[in-house]
Amino acid sequence: MKIVSYDGICGTRIGIETDKGIVDFSAAFQLYNMVEKEQIFPMMTDILELIYGGYFDVDVFADVLIFLERHSFVDRYIVREKIKLNPPITNPSKIVALGLNYSSHAKESGREAPKEPVIFCKATSSIIGPEDKIVIKPGIGRVDPEVELAVIIGRRAKNVKKEDAGHYIAGYTVLNDVSAREMQSEDFKLNNPWFRSKSLDTFCPIGPCITLPDEISPLDEIDLEIKVNGETRQKSNTKQLIFKVPELIEYISGLMTLEPGDIISTGTPEGIAPILPGDIVEATVERIGTLTNYVRLAEE
Repeated sequence: MKIVSYDGICGTRIGIETDKGIVDFSAAFQLYNMVEKEQIFPMMTDILELIYGGYFDVDVFADVLIFLERHSFVDRYIVREKIKLNPPITNPSKIVALGLNYSSHAKESGREAPKEPVIFCKATSSIIGPEDKIVIKPGIGRVDPEVELAVIIGRRAKNVKKEDAGHYIAGYTVLNDVSAREMQSEDFKLNNPWFRSKSLDTFCPIGPCITLPDEISPLDEIDLEIKVNGETRQKSNTKQLIFKVPELIEYISGLMTLEPGDIISTGTPEGIAPILPGDIVEATVERIGTLTNYVRLAEE
C-alpha cells in the first residue's frame, strides 16, 4: 500500500493510492470514525500527525477502504481534480543520512569502505517534494544528485535490536541526497563536517509516496536508479548496502533516540555526476516510484 500527501481544491490531504486512483483518506477516515466508532473525529491532513497518533498503519488504511467499499462510497472519495504531491514528511525531528554505505561509491570517492556506519544529518529545511525545483546558488560549484532508499520511523526507537527493527518502521520513500560537491571537498580537507554541503535549501527532495511495510520488508533487495535528462547515472540494488536497514536502526537508535517521522537515508551507490540548471532529475526506487525534480539557478 502506498500513501501520499497532496494539495487539491480542498487543501492538503492524505491519500491512499489504489487501482482506481487516489482516495481522500483524510475525509474518509473522518467519516469512518463517525459511522463505525461513533466519534466526532478531527480531519487529519498531516502524515506526521497520523504517525504520532498511532493511525499510520496498514490495518487502519485497509479498514477505511473496506468501509468505503461496503457502503459504496469509494467513487465519492476518489480524487478527480488535478493535485500536487507534497513531500510525504515535511518536518521530521531529524534526517539521518549514511555516507559511503555502498563500497562502490566509497571506491569512486577515493575512500575505504567504512567499518562502522558513517552518519551525518541534513537540515529538515532542505526538504522539497515531487516536481519541485532543486535550486543551485550561483558560484556554489558542482552539485550532484544521489538516489537513496529512505526509511520512515514509525514509533519512538531507543536501543533497538536489529532483530526488532521492522517493528519501528512506518514505511519507505525515495530520497535524493543532493550534495554541493566542491563545498563538501573543501570540508573534507579541513576535517569539517558535511552538514552545510548537504543541507542547502531544496537539497533534500523526498517522495513521491510512502510505501508501507506490507510491500517492503527491511532486508528486501530493491533496485534503485537515477536518471538525468533520461540518461542513467546511477543503477544498483540495496543488496549492495554495506550496512543493512536493521543494522542501521540498531546503530543509530543506540546513539540517539529516533522519533516518529524521523528519516534514515541509507546511502547512495556509485555513479555520481553533476547536474546543471535546466536538467530533469528522476530518482527511482523499486516498489516506491519515481521522484522527479527540476534543476534551476537561483536568482541573484
